[in-house]
Amino acid sequence: VQLQASGGGLVQAGGSLRLSCAASGRIVSMNVNGWYRQAPGKQREMVATVTGGGSTNYADSVKGRFTISRDNAKNTVYLQMNNLKPEDTAVYYCNVDRVVTLPFHLVEYNVWGQGTQVTVSS
Repeated sequence: VQLQASGGGLVQAGGSLRLSCAASGRIVSMNVNGWYRQAPGKQREMVATVTGGGSTNYADSVKGRFTISRDNAKNTVYLQMNNLKPEDTAVYYCNVDRVVTLPFHLVEYNVWGQGTQVTVSS
C-alpha cells in the first residue's frame, strides 16, 4: 500500500489548510491513521490520530484548531487545520500503523506517506 499526502502550501497566520492522505491498493482495513510533522531541527511529532471507529487524539498544541477525519469508503484521511500559526510550519506526514490488503490479506505495519510542506507566515 502507498500513502499519498497532498494539500500543503503557504498560508498567512490565521488561515486554513486541509491536508489529504489517500491510500492506494485493495485495502481491507486500516487500524490507526495519523498525521505527524517535523519542523527543521526538531524531531517528528504526533499531530493527530484517528482509529477505524472514529476515536481521535490530538497534540495539545493543535487542540481546538485541527480536526482529523477519515473516509473509510475512499481510504482517505484528512487534517483540517484552522487558525494556523507560524509554529505550525513543518513537513507533515501521514501514517497508518497497520493495514490489510487484498488479495492475500497481506498485513503491513507503520506505513508512511511522503511529506507535504506547510508554511505559515506571520
